[in-house]
Amino acid sequence: MIDFHCHIDLFKDPIPILDEAEKKGVYLLAVTTTPKAWTGTKRLIGDRRRVRVALGLHPELVRERHTEIALFEHFLAETDYVGEVGLDGSPHLSDSFELQTKILRRILLACSKAGGRIISLHSRRAASKVLDLLEAEPAAGTPILHWFSGSARELERAAQLGCWFSIGPLMTGSAKGRKLVEMMPRERVLTETDSPFAQINGAPLSPWDVDLAYPVLSELWNCSDEQVDKQVLSNLRNLTGVKGTARGV
Repeated sequence: MIDFHCHIDLFKDPIPILDEAEKKGVYLLAVTTTPKAWTGTKRLIGDRRRVRVALGLHPELVRERHTEIALFEHFLAETDYVGEVGLDGSPHLSDSFELQTKILRRILLACSKAGGRIISLHSRRAASKVLDLLEAEPAAGTPILHWFSGSARELERAAQLGCWFSIGPLMTGSAKGRKLVEMMPRERVLTETDSPFAQINGAPLSPWDVDLAYPVLSELWNCSDEQVDKQVLSNLRNLTGVKGTARGV
């Protein structure tokens, strides 16, 4: 199982979650929301071999944390993964959208100069602008659109640009989400939780709860849950070069 977008550092008690994920063989990308969280999250993860830490600067925090962009650039050499970064076009963030754009452009340029990175991207109500910036900086690396909620036309454009997608149980729980997933190239789909923000009945999803999305993927891809698991692992191998079996990367 693969949770390719999880805010593990924001759980109230992350160590038991990490321990259980390790027992279950879950591959996990621990995204961060600010560069200042990078060092602490790396220390939290330690030498867990199935967990990678991504360096982030969340668009919802850009207004308050944009001065940390220099720190982002400083730490970038320490990781192959960037996230969570991106743009958010929600009305309550409209006053920071121009600054968000400036910061994301600088992040993508830094990734290009560093030789490219795997980038987990937020694009709520801003998919077209995110794609514009990616198109302008093609050497930035491999973009993975997390919990994509744009239009069908924007998804088609993203796929043409070579974007990947990470999807979770809550996304597959809506008709629009299922329609978008159906359009995604299955060889570029990974699973995620976006936990602890993503919750069911008031409880945060655990990394291994990605398998709650399997029945929908199984239906859309016309295959078994086990084949879904194998497909997603194969996708991860192609993206990162990770080796292993379907239940233990």
